[in-house]
Amino acid sequence: MPSHHDGPQSQHFKPLSFKGNANLQTVENSPLSKEMQEALEHASIGSCTAWGIPFQVNEVVILDHQPVQIDLPPTQARWLVFLHTSDIRPFLLNEHGFASPMGGRGQLNEHAANYVIRYEDGTELTQSIRRRHQIGVFQRNWGENCFEAVASHKPQPSRAAHEQPGGGWGWTQTRVNAADSGDWVNWLWAWENPQPEKTITGLRFEPVAGLVIISAITSGDVSELPLRWRPRRKARLVLPPWESFKPELDQDGLVKHLQLDMGQVISAKLRLLYPDENWEETYNNQFPGLSTSEVLVEYTSHPEACFYLWDGRIVPAAQVEARTADETLLPVSPAEQTVRLRVVEKGSQEPIPVKLHIHGAWGEYLAPVDRHRILNPAWFEDYSVDFAHQDFQKPEQMHACTYINGETTLKLPSGKVYLEVSKGFEMRPLRKVVEVTAETQEITIELERVLPWRLKGWVTADTHVHFLSPISALLEGAAEGVNVINLLASQWGELMTNVGDFDGATTWGSPQAGGAGEYLVRVGSENRQHVLGHISLLGYKGPIIAPMTTGGPDESALGDPIEVLLTEWARQCRLQGGIVILPHFPNPRAEHAASIVSGDIDAIEMTAWEDLYSGIDPYSLSDWYRYLNCGYLLPAVGGTDKMTAATAVGTVRTYARLDPASGFDYEAWKSAIRRAETFVTYGPLLEFFVEGKPMGSQFELPASGGTVDILWQAASVTVPMSRVELVVNGEIRESLGVSPWDASGQWTVKIEKSSWLALLVRGHYADQTEIITAHSTPVMVRVEDSPMLAAADAVTILEQIEGALVYLDTVGTRAEDRVYKRMRLVLEASHRELHNRLHQAGHFHDHIPPLEHG
Repeated sequence: MPSHHDGPQSQHFKPLSFKGNANLQTVENSPLSKEMQEALEHASIGSCTAWGIPFQVNEVVILDHQPVQIDLPPTQARWLVFLHTSDIRPFLLNEHGFASPMGGRGQLNEHAANYVIRYEDGTELTQSIRRRHQIGVFQRNWGENCFEAVASHKPQPSRAAHEQPGGGWGWTQTRVNAADSGDWVNWLWAWENPQPEKTITGLRFEPVAGLVIISAITSGDVSELPLRWRPRRKARLVLPPWESFKPELDQDGLVKHLQLDMGQVISAKLRLLYPDENWEETYNNQFPGLSTSEVLVEYTSHPEACFYLWDGRIVPAAQVEARTADETLLPVSPAEQTVRLRVVEKGSQEPIPVKLHIHGAWGEYLAPVDRHRILNPAWFEDYSVDFAHQDFQKPEQMHACTYINGETTLKLPSGKVYLEVSKGFEMRPLRKVVEVTAETQEITIELERVLPWRLKGWVTADTHVHFLSPISALLEGAAEGVNVINLLASQWGELMTNVGDFDGATTWGSPQAGGAGEYLVRVGSENRQHVLGHISLLGYKGPIIAPMTTGGPDESALGDPIEVLLTEWARQCRLQGGIVILPHFPNPRAEHAASIVSGDIDAIEMTAWEDLYSGIDPYSLSDWYRYLNCGYLLPAVGGTDKMTAATAVGTVRTYARLDPASGFDYEAWKSAIRRAETFVTYGPLLEFFVEGKPMGSQFELPASGGTVDILWQAASVTVPMSRVELVVNGEIRESLGVSPWDASGQWTVKIEKSSWLALLVRGHYADQTEIITAHSTPVMVRVEDSPMLAAADAVTILEQIEGALVYLDTVGTRAEDRVYKRMRLVLEASHRELHNRLHQAGHFHDHIPPLEHG
């Protein structure tokens, strides 16, 4: 039988010894039910602590048919706390299968026993004990709690599944363990003595209905009900330089450095250090610093609870809250003021969806009342519309944000609070300090649209989002200023995600679906093979294109053969009216080379992963450039591959210009991608013209070549720009240092051979390194009699197709023979097309040995 401790023992209580009529370890000829007898080994015994109250379980009282009287040490106390439980009671049904009258399986309000308190002066006081009031069943049915008693193990915090070994993925999301179930549940009931000045000398237990076990009794003197805790409060714990904070929880949800007796520490984490002294001048999404000695503690407790420190000190919570304790523990103003927050657009004063961060004077995140207070940045573990900006080298330095629809309700502390509000790349983000007083009922924040790209016909998109519901995606997209969210169903081994959201027809947010039409969500699919590659199929109609994965782990299920190629998925998507994107280009780096050569790809995707500060990956650009160098005009799009709260939709995004003759809907956006007038950006916006023709255009020059005029403009309200560059055939031809927020220019470039030209923008925040922040789709200039075929690049593309063929021929899990032959013919056709181009141009090249020829 286990001893039971859920934390330190309060000094306000003292166990009372008594001689019972049974010992739980040697119960013989027991009146207990079979179920209770089998669970007996799990009953607590010996020294125990429950809700911070000490108990001593030795002999117990088994109350069945006869009254039992016990003597107690002479006791004067305001409270007696009973540790007791009851056996199961029959749940009777009538001949029709119904229970009447219906008291539930817990037999609500059934009179179980009387506890008669005996005083020294010979007087007695009787307290009736009723089921689901003062006592519950030893094995609790879900949903049948007690109204005046609590299960003996106090609730405890729990870490998320990715933070603790063996944690279950589902329940750990709650970050709390009620600890009120199990093989044996004792119930705590606190009886308030109406005559605390009189001495208690014993009790008489009188059975009424069913069997009751009284395991222990404790007396105490506190001013309020000892089992009732107050709402959340916060404190700051200061550790000495030699003591390093350890955030791990033990099996009872306790941290090493700070515990409570009649209460619970909800969370304890190192304090985040925000630049509050110049908050309004700092930039959006900036990482906070991290204290090495200050711990921000959130707790809930009885007013007379005590903190127990790592070094043995005991500090009453009341002293901390009154600021009469020493500097080790200081109070943080509780968030008790209910405030309505509105964010409106300057001019219209209409509420607008935004991303929101608020913290208090000690760096404590202040979430709206209907949002996560503790964000979860792990894969497939977040269920709220939040953004957990995280430094993955220092994950505890999380900058917590959430998304709101323009209005929300918060509980804020008195004093200064620090707000950060943003919406996309065209409205200026705002950091603001607000003083909250007892009179503060509403805060209104005004955001200003600074850049007019949307008014010029540009719409934004994220081509690659997972796991959100369509409605959550709609809110996050609107708050981030992303007009089009492509939410992708997929398969991960045996896990299917978002497949129930796919219907091949609905565009959430469109007028047809009851929306305003400015922000849209469409469910497509990302189809995947772990070696051959991934492919995003967007906006197609009709049935889902399945199988969504093939060829076994780690994308497909174990034992799945290779049944379909990326190229075949792409062709099916186009037949169903969709567009085809190569996601997180270029990896997995294999079959997509064949899909590009065969002309089945509409765009390639630059991806943010989970990093706001690394910019567009030069590796991705280098791979893209080799296809451009061989004449394959592939527009660039931006997609985040969002799979956690650590990635914000649209961190990197597509800008595509609509045909001026059309309005905006999802079909118009697909057409804009096909027209290739696009650029990818982490913040700066741009326009780029070659001979007056926009990005994505193609035009011809005579064999003698010529000179082309280039006009460009770049502007930003987020990432400061540092340099604008002209890329010609993968090389920097022009480079110009620019001001952070607005720049424009003109270049004249001589073209002697077929070339592609694109605009690249670099930039960075003051405390970050320079990155590539934006890149246009190129303009193709084809010079007569000058084929666009860079032999060295073409050979690498050919080798990539050959690799896919070799994989299909060797270690790839083989499907039936006709399927294998069909797929091989598809790859051979692309290989032959590029191979012949090389031969026609007179370029010598080697092959992978199985495919070598004379």
